[in-house]
Amino acid sequence: MSSGSVQIFPPHNDILSIGFNQDQSCFAVGTETGFKIYDCDPFGERCIRTFPQGGMQSVEMLFKCNILGLVGTGSNTTFPPNKVMIWDDQQAKGIGYLYFRSDVRSIRLRRDRILVALDHKTYCYNFVDLKLLQEFDTAPNPKGLSCLSPSARSNVMAVLGSEKGHVRVELAALRRTQIIRAHTSSLACMALSMDGTKLATASEKGTIIRVFNTANGDILHEFRRGSSKAEILSLAFHSQGSWICSTSDSGTVHVFSLLGAGSGEQVRANSYRCMQLLSKFADNFHHWTTASFDLAEVKFRRPCSGGGTKRSRK
Repeated sequence: MSSGSVQIFPPHNDILSIGFNQDQSCFAVGTETGFKIYDCDPFGERCIRTFPQGGMQSVEMLFKCNILGLVGTGSNTTFPPNKVMIWDDQQAKGIGYLYFRSDVRSIRLRRDRILVALDHKTYCYNFVDLKLLQEFDTAPNPKGLSCLSPSARSNVMAVLGSEKGHVRVELAALRRTQIIRAHTSSLACMALSMDGTKLATASEKGTIIRVFNTANGDILHEFRRGSSKAEILSLAFHSQGSWICSTSDSGTVHVFSLLGAGSGEQVRANSYRCMQLLSKFADNFHHWTTASFDLAEVKFRRPCSGGGTKRSRK
């Protein structure tokens, strides 16, 4: 993001969700009246869409194209929380719909797949015709944890396993399923790297972040975020897979290096550059973290102007 920080308007009590697109070039904000989309670098407002019928609790972009996945708040029967709408912003209308027996917890898009997570089920659909391809029984999933690798070439999907703390990884290219026993307690967050080769997880305890090889389930890294319990709100890989970032309800951001052992000089060099970049946000760094900063210290300014399912397709 360009230098300087920004504040999203309207005030935060109108914001229902915030999420980046697949390559982190944009992010979408679901609000009580619709949604907004912003470019990251340079920062700028891309579009605002208002729906008199109600707001959007989930807004999933498909890179920078005109297709989005929307889930409403249920304040109006037009946008119930058990309905996924595939929205064409160029035509300003829904072009496909998926209906469920319970509320949708999350939706993930890729050019060839749609992944929908419910409380105890996750469904995978073909994007073109909304045909159901796979369905998975999962552990309780109130946060709708699920992941799709952005690249269709890697074709990796991660959903909650049927047991607490487990992740089911579907490796379509290898025609193999990998069950990863990530944590002994329930999962709070997970993320796939851009190429789908790495999976990061955090449990509800929030003290440990683990990174796994998706192909064989081996643990690659284990990072201690802190000693006190915290809710991990998000995990994100660097586009090249060399860093991973976490945020928590303690108001901190942690950045960890994923560069392998044996390249200590490079690790130290990159750590130093990262701390130079982030040090303006904080005075203290945890010794087990490459870099961290307290969100409360960031100064904001206003941006410059300038069960079973039914499906239908229109």
